[in-house]
Amino acid sequence: MTSLTVTMKGQVTLKRELLQHLGIKPGERIALEKLPGGELRVRAERPAGTISSFIGRHAGKMKKPLTVDEINEIAASGWADEK
Repeated sequence: MTSLTVTMKGQVTLKRELLQHLGIKPGERIALEKLPGGELRVRAERPAGTISSFIGRHAGKMKKPLTVDEINEIAASGWADEK
């Protein structure tokens, strides 16, 4: 079991091995859940993606919008494993 020290500001620092176990990288968030008996559950917070963020990420990268027929053709060739 790993033991952590609380600073005067009430902060703790998780050791690298614990962050690696959680799959946490710099800039990512950790979720804490309060459990009965003074325990906490710690897990990596994985935000759910939204269609808005997906579309925004690809905005302006296409020369012209695809037609429904073009989209259907691309989807059909993907299912048929055609390249």
